[in-house]
Amino acid sequence: MRRSPAVAGQFYYGIASKLTHQVDQYIDRKAKKEKVIGIVSPHAGLIYSGPVAGAVYSEIDFPETFVMIGPNHTGLGAKISLMESGEWEIPTGVLQIDEKISYRIAMDLSIVTKDSQAHMFEHSLEVQLPFIVCFSKKTKIVPIIMLSASIDECRMLGEGIARAVKGANYPVVIIASSDMSHYVPDDVARQKDGKAIDRILSLDPEGLYEIVLKERISMCGYLPVTTMLFAAKALGAQSARLVKYSTSAEVSGDYDHVVGYAGIVIR
Repeated sequence: MRRSPAVAGQFYYGIASKLTHQVDQYIDRKAKKEKVIGIVSPHAGLIYSGPVAGAVYSEIDFPETFVMIGPNHTGLGAKISLMESGEWEIPTGVLQIDEKISYRIAMDLSIVTKDSQAHMFEHSLEVQLPFIVCFSKKTKIVPIIMLSASIDECRMLGEGIARAVKGANYPVVIIASSDMSHYVPDDVARQKDGKAIDRILSLDPEGLYEIVLKERISMCGYLPVTTMLFAAKALGAQSARLVKYSTSAEVSGDYDHVVGYAGIVIR
């Protein structure tokens, strides 16, 4: 089946020419690129998070496939939902699902439910696609969204994804889609987000999971990022780098109620 765009015209322009121009504002085609195992990229409206997402995608070697892990904001579907076949459409292109990897994940992990309907209205993965299509229309995707998970389930999923990636004979990068703090003062967001970012840069999935709960950091994608870190470590990750951090205040001018955005590469 083909998944139609759910948030075109809301989170990003719904007309191909306008979307192409919009994405072009946020990318750097001259940026030095590096091979990575995973990335953290935000998923708000492009006017807010586009500069951070664009910076991350500009600095990575594109793989043949992205395994995409995002939070489930809609509440539809199972705890961990995988769309295992079909394609995703946005105004600027259509991306195929990598069935070789998706089938391996589904067969290997009983905690994963094959559920395309859970993805129909979720924006956290869709908002990554304009950047992916901008650099490569041939790259395939594996879409996974997480509604809830224990630390052990994050580990199981991450290590299962790593096994599937190792079984592929081509480059794969894991995307964790997440915004950071939500609707707090700018100084609070920067202070709390700094603690979470430190754990990510230390390649410490357990530490990230714990600090988000302990400090009540309203980071919507902490489960996907935790999972991605477990996968990246299983794939031999050695270091991480913060590419860019910003808050919505830099666009809106409202410093009392901000959302934070972090772009990070894992290599």
